[in-house]
Amino acid sequence: MWKLVLGFIVFAAIALFVLMRSGGNIDLSGEKHDVTGGHAEQAASDAASAAMAAASAVIPMDAASAASSAASAASH
Repeated sequence: MWKLVLGFIVFAAIALFVLMRSGGNIDLSGEKHDVTGGHAEQAASDAASAAMAAASAVIPMDAASAASSAASAASH
């Protein structure tokens, strides 16, 4: 069992050495929090819901459900 642990430690040390020497961008300082991360997703969600509202205003619900049922029947 100790050989497995020693092998893992040696492998991890070699891997870190190779990655550091090859110029890999390794950050071992922990988790980073992006301040702007959630705002972009919220804007995309708002745009998608606005597009769905516009599409539902153009196509009446009965016509949309009829087209959906026709398309599902044609696929079977």
